[in-house]
Amino acid sequence: MFAAAVPAGCPPRLAPQVEVQRIELDEQSWVDLARGWLQGASALFEMLTAQVPWSQGRVFRYERYQDEPRLGAWYPAGAPPHAVLDEARDWLQHRYRVRFDGCALAWYRNGRDGVAFHRDREMRWLDETIIAVLTLGARRPFLLRPRAERSEQHAPGGGATHDLAPGAGDLIVMGGRCQAAWEHSVPRVAGLVAGRVSVQWRWTSRRGARERGPSYRAPRVFSREGRRPAT
Repeated sequence: MFAAAVPAGCPPRLAPQVEVQRIELDEQSWVDLARGWLQGASALFEMLTAQVPWSQGRVFRYERYQDEPRLGAWYPAGAPPHAVLDEARDWLQHRYRVRFDGCALAWYRNGRDGVAFHRDREMRWLDETIIAVLTLGARRPFLLRPRAERSEQHAPGGGATHDLAPGAGDLIVMGGRCQAAWEHSVPRVAGLVAGRVSVQWRWTSRRGARERGPSYRAPRVFSREGRRPAT
Protein backbone atom coordinates (compact mmCIF):
# COMPACT_ATOMS: atom_id res chain seq x y z
CA MET A 1 0.00 0.00 0.00
CA PHE A 2 1.37 3.41 -0.96
CA ALA A 3 1.20 6.40 1.39
CA ALA A 4 -1.14 9.30 0.70
CA ALA A 5 0.27 12.15 -1.37
CA VAL A 6 1.81 15.11 0.46
CA PRO A 7 0.82 18.61 -0.76
CA ALA A 8 3.31 20.25 -3.11
CA GLY A 9 5.67 22.68 -1.40
CA CYS A 10 5.73 20.76 1.89
CA PRO A 11 9.18 21.18 3.50
CA PRO A 12 11.14 17.96 4.07
CA ARG A 13 10.35 16.33 7.41
CA LEU A 14 10.01 12.85 8.86
CA ALA A 15 6.45 11.56 9.07
CA PRO A 16 5.24 11.73 12.70
CA GLN A 17 3.87 8.19 12.57
CA VAL A 18 4.73 5.63 9.94
CA GLU A 19 4.12 1.90 9.63
CA VAL A 20 7.23 -0.24 9.21
CA GLN A 21 6.57 -3.55 7.45
CA ARG A 22 9.05 -6.40 8.07
CA ILE A 23 9.64 -8.84 5.20
CA GLU A 24 11.44 -12.00 6.27
CA LEU A 25 13.58 -13.09 3.31
CA ASP A 26 14.92 -16.16 5.09
CA GLU A 27 15.73 -17.19 8.64
CA GLN A 28 18.59 -14.69 8.91
CA SER A 29 17.84 -12.02 6.29
CA TRP A 30 15.11 -9.37 6.37
CA VAL A 31 13.94 -6.10 4.83
CA ASP A 32 11.94 -3.33 6.50
CA LEU A 33 9.75 -1.10 4.30
CA ALA A 34 8.24 2.21 5.42
CA ARG A 35 6.10 4.02 2.84
CA GLY A 36 5.98 7.81 3.19
CA TRP A 37 8.72 7.85 5.84
CA LEU A 38 9.86 11.28 4.63
CA GLN A 39 7.33 13.98 3.77
CA GLY A 40 8.20 16.78 1.39
CA ALA A 41 10.50 14.46 -0.56
CA SER A 42 10.06 16.44 -3.79
CA ALA A 43 11.59 19.58 -2.27
CA LEU A 44 14.58 17.61 -0.98
CA PHE A 45 15.04 15.93 -4.37
CA GLU A 46 15.12 19.29 -6.14
CA MET A 47 17.61 20.74 -3.66
CA LEU A 48 19.97 17.76 -3.81
CA THR A 49 20.04 17.48 -7.59
CA ALA A 50 20.72 21.21 -7.90
CA GLN A 51 23.25 21.77 -5.10
CA VAL A 52 25.17 18.57 -4.33
CA PRO A 53 28.65 18.43 -5.96
CA TRP A 54 27.97 15.16 -7.79
CA SER A 55 30.87 13.09 -9.10
CA GLN A 56 31.16 10.45 -11.81
CA GLY A 57 32.28 7.08 -10.45
CA ARG A 58 34.07 4.46 -12.52
CA VAL A 59 33.94 0.66 -12.36
CA PHE A 60 36.15 -2.01 -13.92
CA ARG A 61 34.20 -4.09 -16.45
CA TYR A 62 35.31 -6.25 -19.36
CA GLU A 63 38.99 -5.53 -18.67
CA ARG A 64 38.62 -1.75 -18.79
CA TYR A 65 37.23 1.12 -16.74
CA GLN A 66 33.74 2.40 -17.56
CA ASP A 67 31.69 5.30 -16.25
CA GLU A 68 29.22 4.15 -13.62
CA PRO A 69 25.62 4.68 -14.89
CA ARG A 70 24.73 7.06 -12.05
CA LEU A 71 26.35 9.92 -10.14
CA GLY A 72 27.44 9.82 -6.52
CA ALA A 73 28.34 11.86 -3.45
CA TRP A 74 29.36 11.26 0.17
CA TYR A 75 28.79 13.29 3.35
CA PRO A 76 30.35 12.50 6.75
CA ALA A 77 28.23 12.18 9.88
CA GLY A 78 27.02 15.53 11.16
CA ALA A 79 27.51 17.35 7.86
CA PRO A 80 24.67 16.30 5.54
CA PRO A 81 23.48 18.54 2.68
CA HIS A 82 20.14 19.08 4.49
CA ALA A 83 19.32 19.06 8.22
CA VAL A 84 16.48 16.56 7.76
CA LEU A 85 19.06 13.91 6.86
CA ASP A 86 20.59 14.31 10.33
CA GLU A 87 17.13 13.71 11.80
CA ALA A 88 16.75 10.68 9.55
CA ARG A 89 20.11 9.31 10.70
CA ASP A 90 19.16 9.78 14.36
CA TRP A 91 15.84 7.98 13.80
CA LEU A 92 17.57 5.04 12.15
CA GLN A 93 20.29 4.80 14.80
CA HIS A 94 17.72 4.81 17.58
CA ARG A 95 15.52 2.17 15.95
CA TYR A 96 18.29 -0.21 14.87
CA ARG A 97 20.78 0.52 17.69
CA VAL A 98 23.75 1.10 15.39
CA ARG A 99 25.89 4.10 14.41
CA PHE A 100 26.48 5.30 10.85
CA ASP A 101 29.64 7.06 9.68
CA GLY A 102 27.78 9.25 7.19
CA CYS A 103 25.55 8.99 4.15
CA ALA A 104 26.14 8.19 0.50
CA LEU A 105 23.99 9.62 -2.30
CA ALA A 106 23.31 8.18 -5.75
CA TRP A 107 21.55 10.05 -8.56
CA TYR A 108 19.89 7.97 -11.27
CA ARG A 109 19.35 10.77 -13.75
CA ASN A 110 16.80 8.94 -15.94
CA GLY A 111 15.79 5.42 -16.94
CA ARG A 112 19.14 4.79 -18.66
CA ASP A 113 20.90 4.91 -15.29
CA GLY A 114 20.72 1.83 -13.08
CA VAL A 115 22.69 -0.78 -11.19
CA ALA A 116 22.73 -4.52 -11.84
CA PHE A 117 22.23 -7.21 -9.21
CA HIS A 118 24.95 -6.97 -6.61
CA ARG A 119 25.81 -7.17 -2.93
CA ASP A 120 27.44 -4.31 -1.04
CA ARG A 121 30.75 -6.18 -0.89
CA GLU A 122 32.67 -2.97 -0.19
CA MET A 123 31.60 -3.39 3.45
CA ARG A 124 33.68 -6.60 3.55
CA TRP A 125 31.95 -8.08 6.64
CA LEU A 126 28.47 -9.06 5.39
CA ASP A 127 27.14 -11.53 7.97
CA GLU A 128 25.45 -8.77 10.01
CA THR A 129 24.75 -5.44 8.33
CA ILE A 130 22.19 -2.65 8.27
CA ILE A 131 21.74 -0.71 5.02
CA ALA A 132 19.04 1.97 4.95
CA VAL A 133 17.97 3.46 1.62
CA LEU A 134 15.75 6.55 1.33
CA THR A 135 14.25 7.13 -2.13
CA LEU A 136 13.57 10.60 -3.56
CA GLY A 137 12.14 11.34 -7.00
CA ALA A 138 10.67 8.82 -9.44
CA ARG A 139 9.33 5.44 -8.40
CA ARG A 140 11.68 2.75 -9.70
CA PRO A 141 11.88 -1.03 -9.37
CA PHE A 142 14.05 -2.22 -6.49
CA LEU A 143 14.58 -5.94 -7.00
CA LEU A 144 15.81 -8.60 -4.60
CA ARG A 145 16.87 -12.17 -5.36
CA PRO A 146 18.64 -14.89 -3.38
CA ARG A 147 22.18 -15.68 -4.41
CA ALA A 148 22.05 -18.57 -6.85
CA GLU A 149 23.97 -20.42 -9.47
CA ARG A 150 24.54 -18.34 -12.60
CA SER A 151 22.19 -20.56 -14.66
CA GLU A 152 19.28 -19.79 -12.32
CA GLN A 153 19.81 -16.05 -12.72
CA HIS A 154 18.78 -16.20 -16.39
CA ALA A 155 15.17 -16.71 -15.31
CA PRO A 156 12.64 -13.94 -16.12
CA GLY A 157 13.47 -10.82 -14.11
CA GLY A 158 16.94 -12.15 -13.41
CA GLY A 159 15.52 -14.48 -10.76
CA ALA A 160 14.06 -11.61 -8.70
CA THR A 161 11.64 -12.71 -5.99
CA HIS A 162 10.69 -9.26 -4.66
CA ASP A 163 10.13 -5.80 -6.18
CA LEU A 164 9.77 -3.21 -3.42
CA ALA A 165 9.16 -0.38 -5.95
CA PRO A 166 9.97 2.53 -3.60
CA GLY A 167 8.57 5.96 -4.40
CA ALA A 168 9.42 9.44 -3.16
CA GLY A 169 9.90 9.43 0.62
CA ASP A 170 9.90 5.63 1.02
CA LEU A 171 12.48 3.89 3.22
CA ILE A 172 14.01 0.43 2.68
CA VAL A 173 16.24 -1.14 5.34
CA MET A 174 18.09 -4.37 4.53
CA GLY A 175 19.37 -6.25 7.55
CA GLY A 176 20.79 -9.44 8.98
CA ARG A 177 22.57 -11.57 6.36
CA CYS A 178 20.84 -9.78 3.46
CA GLN A 179 24.16 -8.71 1.90
CA ALA A 180 25.68 -12.17 2.32
CA ALA A 181 22.75 -14.23 1.04
CA TRP A 182 20.80 -11.87 -1.24
CA GLU A 183 21.41 -9.45 -4.11
CA HIS A 184 19.60 -6.24 -5.04
CA SER A 185 19.23 -4.16 -8.19
CA VAL A 186 17.81 -0.90 -9.54
CA PRO A 187 17.28 -1.94 -13.19
CA ARG A 188 17.13 0.43 -16.12
CA VAL A 189 13.65 1.51 -17.23
CA ALA A 190 13.11 2.21 -20.93
CA GLY A 191 11.54 5.60 -21.66
CA LEU A 192 11.77 6.94 -18.10
CA VAL A 193 12.80 10.62 -18.09
CA ALA A 194 12.40 11.49 -14.40
CA GLY A 195 15.30 10.99 -12.00
CA ARG A 196 15.71 9.20 -8.69
CA VAL A 197 18.05 9.98 -5.80
CA SER A 198 18.80 7.47 -3.07
CA VAL A 199 20.32 8.37 0.29
CA GLN A 200 22.09 5.43 1.92
CA TRP A 201 23.38 4.73 5.42
CA ARG A 202 25.50 1.60 6.02
CA TRP A 203 26.69 -0.28 9.10
CA THR A 204 28.46 -3.61 9.63
CA SER A 205 29.18 -5.41 12.90
CA ARG A 206 32.54 -6.53 11.43
CA ARG A 207 31.80 -10.01 12.74
CA GLY A 208 32.03 -13.25 10.80
CA ALA A 209 34.08 -14.09 7.73
CA ARG A 210 35.65 -11.22 5.81
CA GLU A 211 34.56 -10.96 2.18
CA ARG A 212 37.39 -11.94 -0.13
CA GLY A 213 38.16 -10.87 -3.68
CA PRO A 214 38.77 -7.49 -5.33
CA SER A 215 36.47 -4.51 -5.27
CA TYR A 216 34.29 -4.10 -8.34
CA ARG A 217 36.05 -0.76 -8.79
CA ALA A 218 39.48 -2.43 -8.88
CA PRO A 219 41.08 -3.83 -12.05
CA ARG A 220 41.24 -7.61 -12.44
CA VAL A 221 44.59 -9.19 -13.26
CA PHE A 222 44.40 -12.34 -15.37
CA SER A 223 46.89 -15.14 -15.81
CA ARG A 224 47.73 -16.51 -19.24
CA GLU A 225 46.23 -19.91 -18.50
CA GLY A 226 42.51 -20.02 -19.08
CA ARG A 227 42.08 -16.28 -18.52
CA ARG A 228 41.37 -16.94 -14.85
CA PRO A 229 41.96 -14.18 -12.31
CA ALA A 230 45.53 -14.34 -11.02
CA THR A 231 45.93 -14.67 -7.25
